[in-house]
Amino acid sequence: MENRLTFFQWNDQLQKELNTGFSDFMDVIKWAFRVYQDRILYASSFGAESMVLIDLISKVNPEASIVFLDTNLHFKETYQLIEKTKRKYPTLNIRMVQPSYTLEQQAEEFGDRLWERTPDKCCGIRKIEPLKKELSNVDAWISGLRRDQSATRKNTEYVNKDNKFQKVKICPLIHWTWEDVWNYIKLNNLPYNQLHDQNYPSIGCEMCTLPVGTEGDSRNGRWAGFSKKECGLHQD
Repeated sequence: MENRLTFFQWNDQLQKELNTGFSDFMDVIKWAFRVYQDRILYASSFGAESMVLIDLISKVNPEASIVFLDTNLHFKETYQLIEKTKRKYPTLNIRMVQPSYTLEQQAEEFGDRLWERTPDKCCGIRKIEPLKKELSNVDAWISGLRRDQSATRKNTEYVNKDNKFQKVKICPLIHWTWEDVWNYIKLNNLPYNQLHDQNYPSIGCEMCTLPVGTEGDSRNGRWAGFSKKECGLHQD
């Protein structure tokens, strides 16, 4: 097995060598599971990119570990899609990860509808802390980030040093376009969130996601009324 690169062994030269050595997205996925084996997981949002990655990952490791950060605030369509995905890929280890606070406990301690007043705090409790706990058991994680999703993601590499969680973050789809994603979904007859057909390119919690127009940043419908465009999972 190749040397397992951890966050603490990282340097700029290693990053350059790794990211110039891959031939394509499948090469990245194969490398990830060959090197990290059971010390890697995929944190899936079950958006369009996620369905592509789940299908690709299943071809490389049919028993891969996939986690969904269940805030208990997602659209019903998202939960329906997760159940469809579990039936389509029965050997994948798809787990629903819960926050340490129930919605009732969060309201009692921080006030009702925290997402309307302090969305960063809500994301921290319901997404960032649960993922941090999951990542404590692995050395690397996979994400569906694409460079053309937003300005904050334009410099994402295949393999990245994740300072936030002190892990290696692997992003096989960085060069894919939105059209590429949907071509793959249609050609392979993959299930997808029906909200995508209603102008929701990026789908998060129901309270914090609106439909958007066809032009501009695909994340404009997230946290409308706030400058916030990221939940914080992909920010150092």
